[in-house]
Amino acid sequence: MAKQPKRIQAWNVDREALLPFDVAIKAVKDNAKAKFDESIEIAVNLGVDPRHADQQVRGGVNLPSGTGRDVRVAVFAKDAKADEARAAGAEYVGAEDLYEQINGGLMDFDRVIASPDMMALVGRLGKVLGPRGLMPNPKVGTVTPNVAQAVKDAKGGAVEFRVEKAGIVHAGIGKASFTQDALEANIKAIVGALVRAKPSGAKGTYVKRISLSSTMGPGVKVDPASLNA
Repeated sequence: MAKQPKRIQAWNVDREALLPFDVAIKAVKDNAKAKFDESIEIAVNLGVDPRHADQQVRGGVNLPSGTGRDVRVAVFAKDAKADEARAAGAEYVGAEDLYEQINGGLMDFDRVIASPDMMALVGRLGKVLGPRGLMPNPKVGTVTPNVAQAVKDAKGGAVEFRVEKAGIVHAGIGKASFTQDALEANIKAIVGALVRAKPSGAKGTYVKRISLSSTMGPGVKVDPASLNA
């Protein structure tokens, strides 16, 4: 049997135990031993079947403690709204010119925002943006007349979530360097948003399992009851 790496040998958490969320956060932080600031992610297994239209779960939430990431934003807007987006800190702003750049291979951004009048143009990029999860959508606040606020939200801690085929939602909720209180606030926010987004077709237990992990650390199971989920 191959010898486990030292970092795995150093893990000091029972990966099968169901922990209160505050204890789970501490365990994840304690086991984030990489030489870089590891990202922390939450995975929530929901009692839905995304193959059915009435069991889709999608939305967005502003994390009160931010994400710890430098989010690069592209905005489709014209005239005054384009100026507002630039002033808010968007890295790329434009209309037909931005379309040509993206169609030509530009993908150096993490979020795409569009004013409603730009969606006919943006829709032509569906095959480029869609597979990367970057297509603007009014349900998550990325199609909006207030592009400046959307840019500020994206850079300040807004995250999007969408249930995958297996009924799981993944989302980044901060960095290992975040304080315990900051991570607790972010987890409460994302789980609360998922509960509020419960679709009409969901039956039985909605939040079935929750786990936390850092980039290089072990997965830790969270007791959903500790989050009133």
